Amino acid sequence: QVQLVESGGGLVQAGGSLRLSCAASGRAFSTYAVGWFRQAPGKEREFVAVINWNGASTYYADDVKGRFTISRVNPKNTVYLQMNGLKSEDTAVYYCAADPSRSTVIDSRARYWGQGTQVTVSS
Repeated sequence: QVQLVESGGGLVQAGGSLRLSCAASGRAFSTYAVGWFRQAPGKEREFVAVINWNGASTYYADDVKGRFTISRVNPKNTVYLQMNGLKSEDTAVYYCAADPSRSTVIDSRARYWGQGTQVTVSS
């Protein structure tokens, strides 16, 4: 069993930065792929980024590529999402998700999900 808790969200001006954290319980977390997703009001949840179990491979949605960086520190059971150059359209609730399979995470079918953290970007 893995439990995920996101933190680090908040209100930031356009062009600013935030770092989100996804802290996990459970020893299996270090063997799981972890992804970040977001859901804006009135919109469907969308994929943002994914990292494989050892951090060697990452993949990003086109609209965040070059601005967002996903990373992980397995001894701390934590995955991060560094968000730079924030835009108003990045406003959403951000969720992390974990699963043994990277492709399952990307397909939004991950086994474990956090409760989300709100990111609001003012223009």
